[in-house]
Amino acid sequence: MNTRNVVVIGGGLAGITAAISLREAGIGVTLLEARPWLGGATCSFSRGGLMIDNGQHVFLRCCTAYRELLARLGVTGSAAVQDRFDVTVLSPGGRARLHRSGLPGPLHFGRALAGYKFLSVPERLRVGRAALAMRTLDPDKPGLDSQRLGDWLRARGQNEHSRRNLWDLFIVSSLNIHGDDASVPLSATVLKTALLGRNDAADIGIPTVPLGELHGQAAAGLLSRLGAEVRLATKAAAIERGPAGGFQIRVSSGRDAADGPDGAGPGTTISADGVVLAVPPAQAVRLAGAAGVTGAARWNDLGSSPIVNVHVVYDRRVTRLPFAAAVDSPVQWVFDKTRASGLQAGQYLAISLSAADSYVDVPTAALREKFLRALEELFPAAREARVIDSFVTRERRATFRQAPGCVALRPGAATSVPGLVLAGAWTDTGWPDTMEGAVRSGHTAAEQLVQGLAGLAAYEPGEAVPAVARPLGSVATGSPAGSAAGSPS
Repeated sequence: MNTRNVVVIGGGLAGITAAISLREAGIGVTLLEARPWLGGATCSFSRGGLMIDNGQHVFLRCCTAYRELLARLGVTGSAAVQDRFDVTVLSPGGRARLHRSGLPGPLHFGRALAGYKFLSVPERLRVGRAALAMRTLDPDKPGLDSQRLGDWLRARGQNEHSRRNLWDLFIVSSLNIHGDDASVPLSATVLKTALLGRNDAADIGIPTVPLGELHGQAAAGLLSRLGAEVRLATKAAAIERGPAGGFQIRVSSGRDAADGPDGAGPGTTISADGVVLAVPPAQAVRLAGAAGVTGAARWNDLGSSPIVNVHVVYDRRVTRLPFAAAVDSPVQWVFDKTRASGLQAGQYLAISLSAADSYVDVPTAALREKFLRALEELFPAAREARVIDSFVTRERRATFRQAPGCVALRPGAATSVPGLVLAGAWTDTGWPDTMEGAVRSGHTAAEQLVQGLAGLAAYEPGEAVPAVARPLGSVATGSPAGSAAGSPS
């Protein structure tokens, strides 16, 4: 039997997962990453002696594929999961607490909703009725993909105040889009599984080490032990189909790809029996389109949504909360990053702003002034603290735009080119664009190739292969039932 080889293009969570799965199936793997590190959108950088995450990525207990990846990487102990879902919601005028009970879902949030002070009693009752309607909603119902969540909620008695002060807490951070503009099927996936399903599904998990260590470094170590070849700072310039089957991947490296050590050198070509394309939509359109994939140009229609993060380092502790949400404030979610960053004295808070279209081009000085004042309104102790450092990070294309119509645009793992499959949280995973979705997509892509390569195993390279033995990329992709990694991510 011939040893088959696959090139995985992209070293984010989807590409890492696909590479691990393929190696464990006995397939040779070369992973190409244009940047000088693994981890993709979940990475860290050094500033002033601290390790700074590019964004505030969290996960839920229901994110089973992501949690299994952490276990496979050997880093489960580097992420803490709540015993029970517990979120403090702040406003300039006070605070409330959303804490689940031990009752079975969906009753586990009944007491928290009944005492939620940021809604009136009539609003709380109407929220309960809308939640029950959401619980029975089928995300695959015809026509649902064209509806806005705001319209769906408004038709079920949810006024502007309820939508902003409760529903947005979960939808904006999970889907990275303004709540009223969100996709109803994806919103239903988040709410049905995370909040209206098992009582422990929404328990929040937070990394206790920098993301670069949790994902990138751990993945590099595991892939090395598994015998995969990882080429950093190496960019796939083109995917070409070989005359006798398989693929030729042209790569560039060093300054031509990203800052970092030379990998393969300009003009290098890598031969492969299959390709996993685990890159963002715009890059996938370019590479897959040139390789002859039908309909690739449509993926650009998914669009993108930005996330902005405002980072503040104080000379003293200003809150004991590990994280909090906010209403009636420009702050959406704020996280205590002191421990994970390595800060020895003071406190480091990071504000995560999803659906940040109105902030992504605002000058840093203006954002700093606005959000320092907002933090003082939420944490009075901040008024007496000295700001040691403050800065802004921007992810202009953090996720695809999870708006009405997006479900129909998301491609499955299979493409029209046998042997070329897609991975990434933007593909049709049945989940929103999250870490969980990325990991699931990597598993699906690997399964496609394993099945296809098994069908080719009996044939020598270059030998004519009957059509019946060409299943690569031909297996239909299902949308797994499940939930999103509910996180500002």
